Amino acid sequence: MKLEERYKVIEFVDLGDERGNLVVIEGEGMDIPFDIKRVFYIYGSDSTVVRGQHANKETEFLLVNVSGTSKVRVDDGKESVVIELNKPRMGLYLSSMLWKDMYDFSKDSVLLVLASRHYDGKEYIRDYDEYLKMIAMER
Repeated sequence: MKLEERYKVIEFVDLGDERGNLVVIEGEGMDIPFDIKRVFYIYGSDSTVVRGQHANKETEFLLVNVSGTSKVRVDDGKESVVIELNKPRMGLYLSSMLWKDMYDFSKDSVLLVLASRHYDGKEYIRDYDEYLKMIAMER
């Protein structure tokens, strides 16, 4: 499967009015293709910090910069792409077994992450060379 088939940039609808903005994200196939099992967010990082640097065997993710901006490098072992998350209603869906690096955080960045599974450290691949070997075995 090609890299561009394994991630998707999603523009969520802004349901706000004169009182302010309102963006809703629903799981189970409504807005994203998974049931949300875990939610976490990254803040207080800066432009020199690199987060992520791993792949997950089974977990799918949705990343949304609800404040500020950041970049995400997505890599499938053959090619990579960089997506800038720069709008609070812009989401980046990532399927499982994709390497991800989040970086270039603005000072006001709050990166919200929705995950399809509860945390399990055993399903994380934190060594890029190991990731490449696993990908090669799948092909």
